[in-house]
Amino acid sequence: MTTTSQQHPPGAAAGAPTDAGLRRGVMSGPELAAQAIANIAPSAVIAFTAAAIFLGAGNGTIYAFGLATIVILCVGYCVVVFARKHASAGSLYTYVSKGLGPAGAYLAGAALLIGCFGIAAASLMGSVSYMSQFLTLLGVPAAGLGWSIGLAIVLGGLATLFTIRGIRLSARVSLVLELLSVAIILVLLISALVWAGPGAWDPAQLLAEGSSFQGVAAGMVLGILGFVGFSSADALGREAKNPYKAIPRAIMWSALTVGILYVFAAYTQIAVLGDDLATSASPLESMSELIGMPAWFAPVLTFGVAASFFAVVVAPLNVIGRIVYVMGKEGVVHERFGRTHERHLTPHRVLLAAGALAVVVDIVFLIAGADPMEILVWVNTWGTYGYMVAYALVAIACVVYTQRAGMRNGLVWVCATIAVATMAYVFFANVFPVPAFPFNVIPYVFIVCVLAALTRYWFLKARHPEVIARIGNTETSAMDGVG
Repeated sequence: MTTTSQQHPPGAAAGAPTDAGLRRGVMSGPELAAQAIANIAPSAVIAFTAAAIFLGAGNGTIYAFGLATIVILCVGYCVVVFARKHASAGSLYTYVSKGLGPAGAYLAGAALLIGCFGIAAASLMGSVSYMSQFLTLLGVPAAGLGWSIGLAIVLGGLATLFTIRGIRLSARVSLVLELLSVAIILVLLISALVWAGPGAWDPAQLLAEGSSFQGVAAGMVLGILGFVGFSSADALGREAKNPYKAIPRAIMWSALTVGILYVFAAYTQIAVLGDDLATSASPLESMSELIGMPAWFAPVLTFGVAASFFAVVVAPLNVIGRIVYVMGKEGVVHERFGRTHERHLTPHRVLLAAGALAVVVDIVFLIAGADPMEILVWVNTWGTYGYMVAYALVAIACVVYTQRAGMRNGLVWVCATIAVATMAYVFFANVFPVPAFPFNVIPYVFIVCVLAALTRYWFLKARHPEVIARIGNTETSAMDGVG
């Protein structure tokens, strides 16, 4: 495998055996796709996003999802260009360095870490909320602050444990939970279409009757947010079997599959619920009641959504662990974070810190009086900005990289232009017109966090320029060190 740097940061064990460190070549293509799909959490998106898009896009909702899928596939193509030639645990952090150098790589890494942490912490609250509802449906009085805090500790602890025990275990847990959740929702959607009979044919949606371009474009913003984290398999270059083929396939096929699922789910919800979709607090539950699903289906559906949220807590924690692991190898952060567990061979120190911090952040919000679902939306929005910056940077880096390498890049230019323009539009749409509090301050909180992270880069550039030279240059065969 290609190794662009064999250097080690101060304190790293230069003579450590190359087979130590993150476990190599154990994950199959389906397991990589599971990581990507779990990070997207399509079940959780289906439960809320179609209704939110319908408020503005109306019968054009399926086109909002369709256009969002095209944009995400454009971003995915730019990622795949790198993934076919570079296998690393560094994800977009490593890829961006190939085109934009250390500064671009550091910014992408910082943005991606914010994105992953935000999605993990937010989804933990989603899992807490739905698990509380599930227990309540079973007759357990699981409401209140104490229960929310307790569930946050238990579920956050389990998610962290799974990631530390091994990427294969955590990926399989995510796969099982997400497949279970998607299967439950598909049963509901198909049953609803059967119940509707000829009424399931809805030409108004196909013709987007009554919808406007502005409404569809605004809906596309939410649709894009529903794919956040789709490229997370790119952080598993160390663990993947045949990573140069398996990772690109996992990224593109997971995005396409989830996009088709979103369009199908949105079409079905609109065809069955009609205008009631805009006013329903829980569209899937409303659909279940409308078509007369048995009483036992409600807790099963609720558990499925809780499981989907839990799966998306696990997936971004895996990405955080691997990006910081690479940063530790390069000296960007303390070298102890560039070492792995002696038995499980996972970046356990990073995972413990990130998992615990996610739980603490959520508990602080809960004690302050916020509802779990409010925390979900707030923190998720903050994290999404991180992903958007990372996606825009990798698209720009792909153009520079292919141009510099003399590669044919006509399609890269098209995909990168679409990706960057769309991410810019998504950010603009979230700050103007100025939204209500706290959404009016969240973008600026994100900017402050990025600037705070950049102070580390400026410090390293001034005091340790040799570290700057290593940023983004550690690939698979250079990663070693247990302890």
